[in-house]
Amino acid sequence: MIYGKDDFKFKAADFYPFKDQAEIDRVRAITKEDIVAMNGKHPTSPSMSVNVIKNEEFEMIMLTDMVKRIMDSDRYDQKVVMIMCNPCPTYRKVAYMLHELGVNCRNVKFYMMDEWADEDGNIAPLSYKAGFGNAFYRYMVSNILDLGFKEENFIYHSNKTTPDFSKMLEQDGEADIVYSGPGWPAHLAFIDPVDDWFKPTMEEYLAQGAKVASLHPLTIAQNSLHGAFGCSGDISKVPPKGAMMGPRDAMKAKNVLDMHGITTAGTHVTWQRLTSRLALFGKVSQEVPASILQLRENPTKVIMSENLAATIKEDDFFQY
Repeated sequence: MIYGKDDFKFKAADFYPFKDQAEIDRVRAITKEDIVAMNGKHPTSPSMSVNVIKNEEFEMIMLTDMVKRIMDSDRYDQKVVMIMCNPCPTYRKVAYMLHELGVNCRNVKFYMMDEWADEDGNIAPLSYKAGFGNAFYRYMVSNILDLGFKEENFIYHSNKTTPDFSKMLEQDGEADIVYSGPGWPAHLAFIDPVDDWFKPTMEEYLAQGAKVASLHPLTIAQNSLHGAFGCSGDISKVPPKGAMMGPRDAMKAKNVLDMHGITTAGTHVTWQRLTSRLALFGKVSQEVPASILQLRENPTKVIMSENLAATIKEDDFFQY
């Protein structure tokens, strides 16, 4: 018998949203050296930059951007509108730095990117411990109230606010910054490749605002590995739906900082390495929601850790 031949061909599981195998094969072959050689320039999108940084510097990029924007809002006495994702430990560090620097947060307005919802579409209350709003309040909002932050400027998803979420952003002049990063099924926020979002044309797709929608099985599996749900693959603990900003909110934002660096507890293992390549260098499609950032006219700054940019290759000795 001959061992080691790659001669077993098959079709990917039906639930996998990305059906263009040739495109998957193409982006999988993009090496770390290929990405670095781009020198920060995206191959097709003039408004998008892609930079690879050391793993240990990854969190610093987002932290510094947040602190600078909030400092500038104080220094120049200008409102800053920020759509926030959920890196809880980072927010604790942001709050600490704002205190140390004596920054007044009176002009800051936070919108939460997304939140959990039950099978009937009821959005989790702020008291839900595993909720994004709850975590952001605990790690950020509660720690800067003494710095002039106004609690009414914390806009989190709820049965009351989500229907008007995108309208509120429009009234605020749209977001100055969105902090994002692709999920396992290439979601942007919780905008998953599911029927709740698909539209006949890309124009219609991009026009959609915030709403409650179903989550893809990969999103649920991904989150079952997170600390809020025990890091144990307990899918039964993860809510089946979510409330989230819409594609229009990402497209109209003045800036996007898109972070690609999630690994399994700091190891080389990650579900994001191929997904990032599909979102950044694959064809723009509704099946790859985060790929719409390639269409933005305003600046999109993408940061990849060295771990995420690493060349994808088999490891026959690591296995499981």
